[in-house]
Amino acid sequence: MKIVNKVNGKNLSLKTNEISASEINSLSNPLSIKILKTLRDEPMYPKQIAKKLKIHEQNIYYYMRKFEKAGIVRVVKQENINGTIAKFYALTSDSFFFKIGDFKESFKDDERESGFFKNFIQDGDLNALVIVGSPDPHGPMKARSRDGYFGMDLALFLGTFLSGVSDLKVRLDTEVNDKELKENNLIVIGGPIVNKISEMIGRDMEVYYDENKKGFYSMISKKLYVHDDIGVINKFKSPFNKDKEIIFIAGVRNSGTKSAIIAFIKHLKEIEKGNNLNHKVFSKVVEGIDFNSDGVVDDVEFLE
Repeated sequence: MKIVNKVNGKNLSLKTNEISASEINSLSNPLSIKILKTLRDEPMYPKQIAKKLKIHEQNIYYYMRKFEKAGIVRVVKQENINGTIAKFYALTSDSFFFKIGDFKESFKDDERESGFFKNFIQDGDLNALVIVGSPDPHGPMKARSRDGYFGMDLALFLGTFLSGVSDLKVRLDTEVNDKELKENNLIVIGGPIVNKISEMIGRDMEVYYDENKKGFYSMISKKLYVHDDIGVINKFKSPFNKDKEIIFIAGVRNSGTKSAIIAFIKHLKEIEKGNNLNHKVFSKVVEGIDFNSDGVVDDVEFLE
């Protein structure tokens, strides 16, 4: 069993074993802890421990018997040292605990913090496919996607919620198949010109790309957004499988996709609130802004 603690955005783990409450007195004094700390780095035999702690060897034997009975240490090897068989002891775990109540079903802290990803992250694993547009010419307009590398920033962000990844999770729009579309939650990056999956799901979204008007149209606000730095985030039921969901992230241009990714990284709580005009709908429109006036988009303004 492991204890997981998140520190500075990193998931740190510590192996732990259960001991009974009746055995907790084995750890109830400072000398016990000192002895166990000497075994953190490598197995040792009692005479070594006694010499290091400058205490009588018989005291070490006394505690080792208690520790071994409690399952806190175990003999990992024996050696003949000066005609005597020496038992080398090692810790059975990095930490120990005892239970008062029973284990109950729970959720990771990150999942509680982010309801937006509830179905997309399960048991510390990404429960979705990420679909990016192919960088090769494809589609009716022979377009090349430049949105894919923004997906790396999104992947780094999603990684802060994960304890691991069990399989390859990224597909190009030109290689994903119908079975994968039906069986998975999807995170689709890039608009319909560069990502054919975006074209397939277009009119299922509350904010969709209107090819005739060359911008995103919101059915909520009835507004058309055409500026290059406009980014859109939609979360909705998948038309391929109503038991699955899709997160759509795109922009009028690739700079707009960057704006949408920045919104995730810097303002997830605002995204979780839903659309400004209808909080039951997870459709957000953002515009990239150059917050520090260095000529690079580094933050966003929420338009709806």
